[in-house]
Amino acid sequence: MEKRTGFNANQIKGIAIAAMTLDHLTWAVFPGTQAVWYVFALHIIGRLTAPIMWFFIAEGCYYTHDMAKYIKRLFLFAILSHFAYDFAFGIPFLPLSTGVFNQTSVLWSLAWAVVLIWICNQDRIAQWIKIISIFVICLLSFPSDWSSIAVMCPFFLYAHRDNFKLQARDIVLWTFIYATVFFLFLDKLYGLLQMFTFLSIPVLARYNGQRGTWRGMKWFFYVYYPLHLVVIGLIRIVLHGDIPILF
Repeated sequence: MEKRTGFNANQIKGIAIAAMTLDHLTWAVFPGTQAVWYVFALHIIGRLTAPIMWFFIAEGCYYTHDMAKYIKRLFLFAILSHFAYDFAFGIPFLPLSTGVFNQTSVLWSLAWAVVLIWICNQDRIAQWIKIISIFVICLLSFPSDWSSIAVMCPFFLYAHRDNFKLQARDIVLWTFIYATVFFLFLDKLYGLLQMFTFLSIPVLARYNGQRGTWRGMKWFFYVYYPLHLVVIGLIRIVLHGDIPILF
């Protein structure tokens, strides 16, 4: 990727972490999709997070020296974060016990996104197996936060890594699909809200291709993600009792 002035990876990840924390805290304080302008505005800021995570999963696949370790690390933290995510939002720990949507964290889908990227990069794997893998992995990741969109968008961001215009199109297209499903089947307001992920595009366009001087950001996120969810869950219980707070 061409070196440009702008934000390094650590800075953009910091933006994503701040936006994510604000978004999750808003769910805890204002449960459900409340049609109040300031609640909606806070959730809009939170829409910055997911595309940034997708983008840097694609970057991680490009830069990693050991894809197997990368996959194992993501699945390890996906499993740990499952319990933190469900506790945060009042979801039963047993997957699929309350439906097929938002049963676990987005890390589950992101881990499968890396698996799919690895599979499709293997010349020794037949094309028909790669195609079947797409459908199987989308099915496996469907119950998580951001569903199979968090598999397919990183997959295409990786494929279009040298063309940011195509990457921006990927973010808008896959978000639109996700937003449409939510609008039709779950919550119209929340469905419309998802389209504000486009706000991440100007931020990502400023990515200069550099990691930043602090090498600890990778591990900071892996630790921060489940820990902040535990705090969100405690806030939920203190403010509202043991009730679900999504939708």
